Amino acid sequence: MRGINKHFPARSIVEFSIIVDKRERNIAILEGLEESGINVMMAQLPVADYVVSDRMCVERKTVTDFEKSIMDNRLFDQLERMSAAFKKPILLIEGEDSDFMLNKNVIIGTIIASFADFNVQVVRSHDEHETAAMLAKLAEREQDHTRREPRVLGSKRAHSTQDWQVLILASMPGVGPKLAKSLIKHFKSIRSIVLADKDELQEVDKIGKKKAEHIHKILNAVFEEQEEELIME
Repeated sequence: MRGINKHFPARSIVEFSIIVDKRERNIAILEGLEESGINVMMAQLPVADYVVSDRMCVERKTVTDFEKSIMDNRLFDQLERMSAAFKKPILLIEGEDSDFMLNKNVIIGTIIASFADFNVQVVRSHDEHETAAMLAKLAEREQDHTRREPRVLGSKRAHSTQDWQVLILASMPGVGPKLAKSLIKHFKSIRSIVLADKDELQEVDKIGKKKAEHIHKILNAVFEEQEEELIME
């Protein structure tokens, strides 16, 4: 599935939908879906990260997370649950070939086992932008003629301004949705959080000195492109 264009023209009328697990924090993918005309809905998903139709789900893993899930034995449990819930489960591995650290035979064996043992199709994407394009194309293909719309009880429309505020804050390591809501309720705006000093941050419940210093550093550090510190997964 490589080679799909990274950008789709915006649609004037929303035609297709994808249900996204509400713990998904990758803003670039969420924005990419909406720019492609996808109706993004958020829900607590029991399996996978995205529900594309009533028969198709997608579990997205970066190369690093894919390898970690092999080593801690999470992967095959996830694949089994996806296969049990959906007729067409997909494991999407995001990243370049050069990102892999495990032995090549381990990677190949795992990919083969995913399909042979669990009927989970494995696809690759270069980056988050290509991932968004793939998801949009899958939704279009599944829903265009057969109208196989994704269905999860309790799903809701994204994203209000409040949704985006929580998503942005929750993307910081050690914060999460619950603390993000506490921060935005206390300070009323992201700008006020950025301007707050460490002592003011500690006025929010569950934020101690160490966490306040961590949040303050992330929000105020000068970006230096040569630094490759990963702060959001």
